[in-house]
Amino acid sequence: MIIAANISLQLSKLGYEVTGIESRGEDAVNHAVENRPDIILMDIRLKGAMSGIDAAKKIQEKTAIPLIYLTANADEASFQKAKETKPYAFISKPFNKLNLERTIELVAEKIKEEKIETEDSDSLIESLDDRIFIRNNGKLIKLMLDDILYIEADRNYCNIFTNSHNYLIVSPLNAFCQKIESRDFLRVHRSYVVNLKKLDAVADSHLEIMRKVIPISKMYKEDLMRSIRKV
Repeated sequence: MIIAANISLQLSKLGYEVTGIESRGEDAVNHAVENRPDIILMDIRLKGAMSGIDAAKKIQEKTAIPLIYLTANADEASFQKAKETKPYAFISKPFNKLNLERTIELVAEKIKEEKIETEDSDSLIESLDDRIFIRNNGKLIKLMLDDILYIEADRNYCNIFTNSHNYLIVSPLNAFCQKIESRDFLRVHRSYVVNLKKLDAVADSHLEIMRKVIPISKMYKEDLMRSIRKV
């Protein structure tokens, strides 16, 4: 808490507003959902049973907030696990004031850039009943909905996967889903929307499409099982 308070003081002096400090993962999740900060500075090691990585995953199931990890853990396993939550940056401990200041500033600039791109993204997708049109390499590309296997979110981008190609477009996953009215597409995770007609297998915590293993979040599992019965 002493280190956290010192970081809070430094950030306040730099002109940032600190919405709060939490030492337990459960409290961090509740705070993030209630206050919706612009950036979360998350220590990988927290008090209690929930790690910072676990807390980040819980937060991302409910809201998309840019994440920066603080860590003294340099082992590969921890890094790979943390990387799954797609953080904007890592700050290694011990760190100095300049390192903190520059990292926060770079992430803030990245957020501004993504916001501008997102505001322009509506022109990138047109949708009809059975197809969508996306801008790719200066052209409008037609994609039949039946050809889409799944869509994967990457911050303010979406990767659309078909059997033969994948297309990267500038659009948050939420905005993309709103433009596809087909009931064949269902969100199963904060980062994935799947074409129910393309499912090969469904397990307790994941599903498979063309050998691609896609995680299922608990909050979406009931909708998935209900939709499968209707397909």
